[in-house]
Formats: sequence, structure tokens, C-alpha cells
Amino acid sequence: VALVPDGPRAVPGLLERMRDALEEEEGHGDARVAVAPVAPASLRCLELQLESRTWTLRYATGKPGMCGAVEGPAVLLLRTRDLFALPFPLARPVPTGIFIQAAVRGWGIRVVPVVFPASRRPPLSPHGRWKSQNLEEKRYRKLMRDFGIKLEVLEDGRERWHGCSKETARCFGTVHAQTPQYLLAGHWTPPCCLRALRETARHVTGILEASGVRYWLEGGSLLGAVRLGDIIPWDYDVDLGIYREDVGKCRWLAAAAGGQPVEDEEGFLWEKAAEGEFYRVHYSRSNRLHVDLWPFYPRGGVMTKETWLGHPQDVEFPESFLRPRVPVAFAGFTAMAPNNPRAFLELKFGPGAIENPEYPNPQVKRL
Repeated sequence: VALVPDGPRAVPGLLERMRDALEEEEGHGDARVAVAPVAPASLRCLELQLESRTWTLRYATGKPGMCGAVEGPAVLLLRTRDLFALPFPLARPVPTGIFIQAAVRGWGIRVVPVVFPASRRPPLSPHGRWKSQNLEEKRYRKLMRDFGIKLEVLEDGRERWHGCSKETARCFGTVHAQTPQYLLAGHWTPPCCLRALRETARHVTGILEASGVRYWLEGGSLLGAVRLGDIIPWDYDVDLGIYREDVGKCRWLAAAAGGQPVEDEEGFLWEKAAEGEFYRVHYSRSNRLHVDLWPFYPRGGVMTKETWLGHPQDVEFPESFLRPRVPVAFAGFTAMAPNNPRAFLELKFGPGAIENPEYPNPQVKRL
């Protein structure tokens, strides 16, 4: 089957040469798709890697001859049985869809040294060009959405994002038994969600520090800071402990304590959680990615709180861990943490918690 863009002229012998190149590969190489450029453009050979677990598509400069993808107008040729073995054989834009599905299967893209001449056509009007580009962009974004790709890393290091924003809902559904849907599907947290969580955590800690609210990284967020200096790649929120007596120092927490959600100047939504005596700061009204703020208070030298959700790591701890608090690297900024993170985490999660990563609820899904 030949997949041909608008414009090339049919020249006898060119498709046959592409077919011969594919037949030469059969049994000897990995090429299952042949491509040839359409004049006057030339093709750029790229390597392509789909990281399904992290929802990421990566490009790199490829070696001439055998590629993972090509950039530029091209004629594609592949066997009928291969085309219809793909789950999305004609998803548009067709070349990108073919290249991504080929990468999943380990198929190579063979560049054949023939060139298809282009027919003469009148240039598009500015409005026609705008309509064409707009349609192409819509199709491309739909393809990324259908293929579950949230981030593209281009060969020059630039990033193209296709996931959630402040105006959209978050990229995943329910969290049941501490296990988000994406873990059950074999994925980690969508990278756009991690980006939003980092932005929210930086924003919240900045406001708390400016307000004089004493806070510290809690639970899995502290575990990520000690282990990686970042959010754990499969985590779905950020946890901070705060001193309950400091709540009134922060205007947004004080307003949320009254029972009504309040949106700050940068569009983050502060509210009192429905589940108990703690607070949530959401990325936006639409996108409910959030930072949880847990108000603790000292009682007899032990930090305790009013709401316990039954998580194994949700336990009291000596206040001495917070005297003093210490700075640690986390999610691209510096956050405050207990002064002996290892001892604190082993009290919460058990011995070896730092060295032995595990999903939030191993009874539902193990790493």
C-alpha cells in the first residue's frame, strides 16, 4: 500500500524501487516501511522512542538510511498485512501515526534513494494556508491524545506538551485505595500532571514562607525529596505538614477555614477538605491536582492531628524532628523538611523505605 501526500506526480518505476527495497529487507533487517521524499524538500532522519510508562515521545538525530521517523513530505510504502495489523492504520496525520506505531513494534523506516517530483500547483491564499495549518494542528493534537502522549521531547531538547492545563480537568480519573487509574494501566503520573504539581507546590510553599507558616514535607513527598529531589514519578499529590496554630497567619488558609473555597491572584484554589480537618490547594478550579496541607499540633512533645485517613504512614511523631526544620531540594526549588529525614521516613514507612521504592498500595498494585 502506498500512502501519498497531495502533490507528487506518478513516475513509472519509483514505487517499484521502493517495493524492491522492502523485499530486500525481508528476512534480513527490521525495515517494514519504505519512504521517499517529495521534491523539492529533503527528508531528515530521526530516531523515535515512545516511553509508554511516562507518556513521552522522544526524538533524536537519526542515522541516514534506517530511521525511526522522517521529517518532510514523503511517500510511504508498506505491506498490506503490516498496515492492517496496526490498531490505527490511517490515523491522521498519517505519517506520524505510522511512525509511532512502527516504533512500538520495533519496525525500521528505510529511506529509499528516489525522489518523487511535485506537480505545479497555485499557492494557497493566506486564509487557505491558515485553515490548512489549523486543521493540521487539530489533527496532530488529537493523534497525541488518542495515543496517550502528553509530552514530546524534540531533538533539540525543546518540549511540546499535550496534557492538562489550568483550563482543563486533570489527565487521570479516580484514585481508589491510594491507587490512581494510570498505575493499573501500566503508566506513571502523566508528565503534565507532575509539572502542575511542581508549580502548585512551589506556589504554596512560597506563600506559607512569606506568611510565617511553619511547614515541612510529609509522607511520600519527603520520600521523593530524599530519594530523587523531586516528586515520586508515580505520585498524584504533594503532602505538607503545617503547625495548626499558624493557619491564621496565611490569608488564604484563614479564608478557606471559613468553609468556602477561595481563589488566589494566580488562579490556585484554596479550600478546606471535605474528608476532615485539613486543607487542599488545587492547581485551578478546573484542574484538581492538589497539595494537601495537614495541620499538626504538639501534645506532650508529640505532633498529632485531628484527621487520620488510615494510611500506614499516617502516624504521630516527636516534635524534635521539627526543631529545627532543614532545607532540602524538591521539585526544582528548596522546601523545608524534618531534621532527620531518614529516621522520620523509617518511622512513617518502616526500615529501608528510601532504598526500596513501592507503589502507594502494594496490595492493589506492586512496583
